[in-house]
Amino acid sequence: MRPYNRKPDSSIYVNGVEIASFQAEEGGNLDQQTVDSFGEEWSAFDSFDEAEIATIGDEYFDVVSESIYGEEKVALDVGCGSGRWSLYAAKKFGFVEAVDPSKAVLTAAANAKGLNNIRISQAGVDNIPFEDESFDFVFSLGVLHHIPNTAEAMKACVKKLKSGGYFLVYLYYSLDNRGSAYKLLFKASNSIRWFISKMPATIKKILCDLIAALVYFPLVMLARLVKTVGFKSWKKLPLSYYANKSFFVIRNDALDRFGTPLEQRFSKKEINQMMRDSGLVDITFSNKTPYWHAVGKKV
Repeated sequence: MRPYNRKPDSSIYVNGVEIASFQAEEGGNLDQQTVDSFGEEWSAFDSFDEAEIATIGDEYFDVVSESIYGEEKVALDVGCGSGRWSLYAAKKFGFVEAVDPSKAVLTAAANAKGLNNIRISQAGVDNIPFEDESFDFVFSLGVLHHIPNTAEAMKACVKKLKSGGYFLVYLYYSLDNRGSAYKLLFKASNSIRWFISKMPATIKKILCDLIAALVYFPLVMLARLVKTVGFKSWKKLPLSYYANKSFFVIRNDALDRFGTPLEQRFSKKEINQMMRDSGLVDITFSNKTPYWHAVGKKV
């Protein structure tokens, strides 16, 4: 546990557990509609199977060396959402501080109930309530591309990292390793996303569930079939990433993909440059899905 660098503006209580709340500065680096959208999303998808957390967590953390972990080390989860990756990291580090600006902290606190090495706080990336150079490991998975200025958000994360510490990030890719047909399909789906993301929460969830059932699931089943038959090309199929995922995760990600107001995408080259500009070296990208996730060391 790390001490806060200032007093909380208020407190939220969940099942007798206090969550310190730090108010974001007006005009800060966040999009309030997107923050509210994720609060709604993690209220709807508020629990995950422990085995699935482990499986997907292994996919994100595959570029993290075992030597980076340790009981004596403290990690920071920026944009924790439901808290599932905090739960994963809590088995790797002595303590995990987890922050999120939305009401998702209520879900995260409920999921972390009974664990003594996770603390949830309500705060955004531009008002992280800890001193700079406080953490051995900082991670932000699927978050910074939903923030107006992703590059500045990454710098804010790395500032909290000790020299010699490591930063793990996952950002949506710009399909820079995909063919023209795949990109065309994505462009069409992005037009639908723009429309759905502006809908009221209830309608948005219904529409995204329909997309999960009528679009995602058939494509996932096709990928599973091609994989079973033995064709190596199954990984090139749209949504093949979900071949080993439950329908619950598919529904969650459909809402994440089509229901979020602000979404940005970056190439591997752009992410590498942002990480270097943040003060990271020894950057390692995973060649596996999800694209792109990478880890770097703070000099």
